[in-house]
Amino acid sequence: MSLEYFYITNNPDVAAACERAGVDRIFVDMEYIGKDKRQGGLNTVQNHHTVEDVKRIRSVISKSNLLVRVNPIHDNSQEEINSVIEAGADYIMLPMWKSVDDVKAFLEIVSSRTKTILLLETDEARICLDEVLKLKGIDEIYIGLNDLHLSQKKKFMFELYVDGTVDEIVQKLKRVNMKYGIGGVGQVKTNNLLPAENILCEHYRLGSSMVILARAFCDWTKYDVAEFENIMKQGITNNREYEKTLENADTDFFNTKHKETKKTIEMIKNR
Repeated sequence: MSLEYFYITNNPDVAAACERAGVDRIFVDMEYIGKDKRQGGLNTVQNHHTVEDVKRIRSVISKSNLLVRVNPIHDNSQEEINSVIEAGADYIMLPMWKSVDDVKAFLEIVSSRTKTILLLETDEARICLDEVLKLKGIDEIYIGLNDLHLSQKKKFMFELYVDGTVDEIVQKLKRVNMKYGIGGVGQVKTNNLLPAENILCEHYRLGSSMVILARAFCDWTKYDVAEFENIMKQGITNNREYEKTLENADTDFFNTKHKETKKTIEMIKNR
């Protein structure tokens, strides 16, 4: 079964183009609290989407699901989460949780009114994961490689695929049949230091169900909508074709690709 693809945007025209291109979830990103401090100076996108953006995106998509990342638990979380649910979110994602209490507070506010995703992106979250997985009301977990590698003071976020971190988390999720996704991916057939083919192999090796189409896949801010849509359609088609080659691949194939990925990551780190 192919991966579900997410794309982050607050532009209604871009969201509609993504839906036509085959994106499974449109991702509106309202998180801003603490992000500048964590990621300041890094080449990362820091969005500050709003509830009005959620409403606008909801009005233009019908096939794709609407995913909204809210802020970490804070004094106004109840008001924020309620407004996002009222605006029509199909999924709400909680970032930067560090304790069972954070997750409990989130689940109590949502109260089964929409589907929930926990974004596991801190080492504290990794450590308390066993206790968190005992809670009722969690639909999915997403492993966020960027902040998690910063939390662990690692050099390169994809290092977590080959140092045992992601494998450890995934084994715990598999034990309770939790649906999960990991990180981001670009387009296959492109000349990247770490090819998208290797990342997709890791998803299939680990049993992942979801992945964010990274800024490198196609940055919507650089194109007009028609050109963006064409690039997205072709890129998704190419990725899906490569995924088909992975569906029947055996363990030896994935082990070989994993070793290749590890070697490439070590080379990138050493640079």
